[in-house]
Amino acid sequence: MANHVEQSGGKKTLKSYLIGLALSLILTLLAFALVQKHLLTTANLYITLGLLAIAQFYVQSVCFLRINSSKEGQWHLLPYLFSIVIIAILAGGTMWIMYNLNYYMFN
Repeated sequence: MANHVEQSGGKKTLKSYLIGLALSLILTLLAFALVQKHLLTTANLYITLGLLAIAQFYVQSVCFLRINSSKEGQWHLLPYLFSIVIIAILAGGTMWIMYNLNYYMFN
């Protein structure tokens, strides 16, 4: 098996995939440990988990999806950003509806 995979414009090396895997596992286990051991207050836990989720998102975007500032990475950036906007609208709208349902059912 080859040590790297050629792709049009750049190399994807096994090393970059292993680094991404290691960072993703560390971030996931850290989030799990924080929740499991109750190491932070509730408000601080939410903030920390949000920051860990953003870090996880960045690691996976760079290491696995190859979103970067190169010519090839820029071609993938616009559809990627569009997907993020759509997901944010869906998730935000869902949370808004659930909050309103909860408020009007119990008040």
